[in-house]
Amino acid sequence: MEILLIFAPQRYSKRRRMRRILLFTLGLFCCLSTLQAAKTKTIKAEYTYYAPENVTLEQAKQTALQRARLQGLADEFGTNMNQIGTTIRENVNGESSASVFQLTNSTVKGEWIRDIDEPKYEIKYVGSSLIVSVKVKFEAREMKSVTVDYEAKVLRNGTDDKFEADEFKNGDDLFLSFKTPKAGYLAVYLVEGDVAYCLLPYRNQTDGICQVKANRRYVFFSTTEDKDANVDEYVMTTDKQIESDIVYIIFSPNEFSKAADTQSDRQAKLEGTAGLPRELSFEKFQNWLSRLMGQDEKMGIKSIPILIKK
Repeated sequence: MEILLIFAPQRYSKRRRMRRILLFTLGLFCCLSTLQAAKTKTIKAEYTYYAPENVTLEQAKQTALQRARLQGLADEFGTNMNQIGTTIRENVNGESSASVFQLTNSTVKGEWIRDIDEPKYEIKYVGSSLIVSVKVKFEAREMKSVTVDYEAKVLRNGTDDKFEADEFKNGDDLFLSFKTPKAGYLAVYLVEGDVAYCLLPYRNQTDGICQVKANRRYVFFSTTEDKDANVDEYVMTTDKQIESDIVYIIFSPNEFSKAADTQSDRQAKLEGTAGLPRELSFEKFQNWLSRLMGQDEKMGIKSIPILIKK
């Protein structure tokens, strides 16, 4: 009966036609949502890292987590190379262990989006040797060829690429160099614990977007290199012996805006300034990023772990 009515519009009332359109629209939206959701996958991964003697516990945890994610991506989506590294066999207090193969973000065919659960660590010592095991559950998607192969480097105390670094000390300046073969839009966040700080767009940019041109080298967070009147400059500080952070560089040829955030007054109360970037919780940041990547298959993310030492 319902099918017959479709072919008899003269018997349709306006109300029933509107109901049909609404039901069809809702059905189409559900189908599109299902297809969209199918673009991401949930991955479980684990990794055991045998840390060298000069590596701290925080460094070892960070390394183990990064390698677990990369291993999970490689297992799920594959790699771009047949030979991606070398297995190293170590002897720790008489126990033989297989250690590290070198996976990188550029060799795996998948992209990490967000951790679904908190990583679970197991820490143990065999004699003086530190062994860190981690289990992590995260959301990821297959790397599409449509993503743009842009360049992004975290710099310390200098604006040339030779100053690329992943370790900082209290008082070091932070810069970012960026270059893309295709014009688009950029956002940069620094994640410290359960807080995500928006480094770019700058705090005083009212439109919430940062547009970049193709084939041009940018240096952000420098008033001498970046002529934007809104430039924010950053000095790395920590009150810990060692702090592990992650810099996220998010780029797409399609327009997008930063996440909804707030200006914290913690720094102002402590120092009489408004020196901290705008912030949001890491959970909200992950949810925002997950939605963006689900809507834009051309969006690419690079996550760069950094350490700050007191």
